[in-house]
Amino acid sequence: MMILDRPLALFALSLLALWLSVAMGAFIGEKRPPKENEKENLGFVISASTTLLALVIGFSFSMAVSRYDLRKNDEEEEANAIGTEYVRTNVLPSDDAAKIRMLLRQYLDQRLLFYTTDDLARLERIDNDTTKLQNEMWSIVANISQSRPTPPIALALSGMNDVLNRQGYTQAAWWNRIPIGAWSLMLALAIFCCALIGYRAQRKGTNLLIVLPIILSVAFFLIADIDNPRLGVIRVSPQNLISLSRSMHKE
Repeated sequence: MMILDRPLALFALSLLALWLSVAMGAFIGEKRPPKENEKENLGFVISASTTLLALVIGFSFSMAVSRYDLRKNDEEEEANAIGTEYVRTNVLPSDDAAKIRMLLRQYLDQRLLFYTTDDLARLERIDNDTTKLQNEMWSIVANISQSRPTPPIALALSGMNDVLNRQGYTQAAWWNRIPIGAWSLMLALAIFCCALIGYRAQRKGTNLLIVLPIILSVAFFLIADIDNPRLGVIRVSPQNLISLSRSMHKE
């Protein structure tokens, strides 16, 4: 869903939908107020519903944070893999080592662009350039390992394999988002709870009833923002890759 990729738009739409739910519930409650024998049962239903909503929001927030932490860890591992392979190129023949180091610097620049770009069209070009660099680096190291199958060369080949694998792990982590089903359940529960609370309150304290939609909308915004690796306010900063880039480009 495109709306989940725009946390601010999700905040605005959820606030509008939840406020309308409260207003609709209050309107129905005014036209057909709950009877005395229904008020206690209504309280139980509201209590159970809001508790379930709080649990779903808590679980969703936990899912978003765990995915954010995974993306941070993958960025660190990717920087370590590139830096390690850059050092291991010393075991390669001098000409090939120089070419691999140049390609690794270019590859690192592409990885930094992957983390910082917001343009989806540009991202596609970055992915294509990254794939070309991966194929070129792997081809060079694989050819060397076939002609000179020594333990040091095998170590360089293994390091290059780690570089390629880490990029795949990072991509998988960025694709790993909170399921649409979880969002649907959370939003449906929020609308239902707001309608019930409006129904019980009727028109009394209408100004205060906006508080719950605001709180829920802020929670939805925060979850969507943390869960969105590219268009959110809270993002994974490639600090390790930036530090590695500075050290590599000094040489």
